[in-house]
Amino acid sequence: MTKDTNRMRRISVLLADDQPMIRTGFRLILEAEGDIEVVAEASDGREAVALSKRLAPDLVLMDIRMPNMDGVEATELIARDAPSSRVIILTTFDLDAHVVDALRAGASGFLVKDGPADSLVEAIRTVATGDAVLAPRVTRRLLDRFAGMPSPTASTPPRLDALTAREMDVLRAMARGLSNAEIGQELGIGETTVKTHVAHILEKFQLRDRVQAVVLAYDCGLVTPRTGPAPEPSS
Repeated sequence: MTKDTNRMRRISVLLADDQPMIRTGFRLILEAEGDIEVVAEASDGREAVALSKRLAPDLVLMDIRMPNMDGVEATELIARDAPSSRVIILTTFDLDAHVVDALRAGASGFLVKDGPADSLVEAIRTVATGDAVLAPRVTRRLLDRFAGMPSPTASTPPRLDALTAREMDVLRAMARGLSNAEIGQELGIGETTVKTHVAHILEKFQLRDRVQAVVLAYDCGLVTPRTGPAPEPSS
């Protein structure tokens, strides 16, 4: 009974792109998968926000550059008004400067449009489970942009002393782009324990996922893209 219920559970997806051919291509890819259902399409950010509020899809595939309202503003509004819907940003360029803004706005990751179809499908499944996705080949270069960007939270940084020493270690490792398995290996702890620490970090700062945790780590100066972990304050 449980297995049948799980098998019938489908991930609902909203496609938001101003190019009809792009939307058609994504729809064909996704609807070939038995566990994914495209529930609606939007041609701009404003329509994507309205449909997200009405349909509450599990996930929104959001083009970053659209007329009327771009993907960054749409993502921020969806994160605020339709928090059960997660957003994956789609961009033509893997170093699109607006991607950083979209991640800060609440996106759970980004993908490059010319990536393989199986990566898109896997990303949707990953984000639907509550995790986050950053295209591996550009994660480091993308986060490197934080070094030269003003932080919107710099004037009122969150209190990192709410974290335990081990949680700080995990957050630093997350910000360096390490997976849970890699963090466990580096810190000498089990992957399940790493997941528990990650969950505690997200809960303490009311973050949606690990992407937001990485943004927080860079905004607070806990790590810097070019130099790695920031020096620990002397006690």
